[in-house]
Amino acid sequence: LCSARCGLALVLHVSLFVAYALRVSLSIAIVAMTNGSHPHSWSGSAPRGSYPGFSQDVSGKQMQITERRFPGSAPVYNWSAETQGIILSSFFYGYGLTQALGGYCSGLFGGKPVLGSGLLLSSVLTLLVPRAAELGMSFLIGLQVLLGLAEGVIFPAQYTLWAKWAPPLERSRLMNIADAGCTFGTFFALLVAGIICQSLGWPFVFYIFGGVGCAWCLCWFLLVYEDPAHHPWINAGEQEYIVSLLAHQGSSHGCSLPLVAMAKSLPLWAITIACFCTDWLFYMLLTSMPMFMSNVLHFDLRENGLLSSLPYIGNGLGHILAGLLADFLLARRVLGTAAIRKLFSALGMLLPAVFLVAVPYLGCSSTVAVVLLTLALTIISMTGAGININHIDIAPRYAGFLLGITNTFGIVAGIIAPTAVGLLISQDLQTGWRNAFFISAALNLFGLIFYIAFGSGTIQDWAREDTAVQ
Repeated sequence: LCSARCGLALVLHVSLFVAYALRVSLSIAIVAMTNGSHPHSWSGSAPRGSYPGFSQDVSGKQMQITERRFPGSAPVYNWSAETQGIILSSFFYGYGLTQALGGYCSGLFGGKPVLGSGLLLSSVLTLLVPRAAELGMSFLIGLQVLLGLAEGVIFPAQYTLWAKWAPPLERSRLMNIADAGCTFGTFFALLVAGIICQSLGWPFVFYIFGGVGCAWCLCWFLLVYEDPAHHPWINAGEQEYIVSLLAHQGSSHGCSLPLVAMAKSLPLWAITIACFCTDWLFYMLLTSMPMFMSNVLHFDLRENGLLSSLPYIGNGLGHILAGLLADFLLARRVLGTAAIRKLFSALGMLLPAVFLVAVPYLGCSSTVAVVLLTLALTIISMTGAGININHIDIAPRYAGFLLGITNTFGIVAGIIAPTAVGLLISQDLQTGWRNAFFISAALNLFGLIFYIAFGSGTIQDWAREDTAVQ
């Protein structure tokens, strides 16, 4: 627990915690910024400083359910539902563009400067959100795109760091402890941002989160080192332990990449397809579950918010537990690396698919439906010890770049999945939700079969230092 690699896991946990709090801050604050409670809610006029929330029951009848008041000094914008949707989605267009670039740059210049620069720029841009909103919608959309560009480099840079720091028998626990910061940061932002909006005004969400992010970046640059060889305070035994175990994988890649060999690699395609299918299910549930609870299970707004937050806790804890269990099985030599990755991917993809198929047949048992949906989002975290870490297993020198490629496919799935759900349920509510669940389950089953058939746990020839293009 006092080792330098565990310290890096904790620092990365906090860094991802901050990054995701910055990322979702606008999603909560836009409630107080506009005249409607949700991007799809009623958008009529409202007095300055107040905010009427509306929803629709299944019969289409509009009803007022609550009224929230915010400090009168905070401006309120009359943005339509379509405008709010464009503003919120603009982040992902920038986010998808810098995934591969972030992985490539972190391989050239190191994960520490790339991740730290991305987080610092994200924090500064967050501080500018209130001013951008004052200047106009176009400025805010542009700022969100820039924020997405800045945050897009963070995850690939993290994988480049772990390729130099994580021993093979500890990769799962170290990386999953770090990744748990994503869901805990999201949960914290959802919990705290609403309180800040009501007590201080929505601009302070961005001032506080952005200020904390800037302060944390100072800690990042002071505490993190690119690899064990350059760490001034690491124990000599730990340094030798890490370096000796990772010596076989070679150094970071140069300016050239073996792109043709990557494109022909079936293990890489197996990871990519599995990531796309898993992210489809994950984002479909994450973005659409509150709507399902309201329209189909008929939970009120307060119950909906509480129940929608449970998967964040479960997903974060699931990441940590899955990492510990995977490393335990590897250390005891119960299974090999490839078998461990396939086992955890199978559990993290198959069980949520089964739960989704069961939900439409539960009838009026809303409690069981909520339990199954929460379990689905919790258990899907087991893929963190499967397909996610498999990038480093097959190509540690290119782990950041490969993560950028597969994450881009995952982001595409995250954009398409909620749109597909909206199209399906617009035709018929009950049938639409059933078809949405079936499609997600079928995709996960297809991705799992492809991954089990072609996935690998060993370093590929094109990823070794002696055969890679320099």
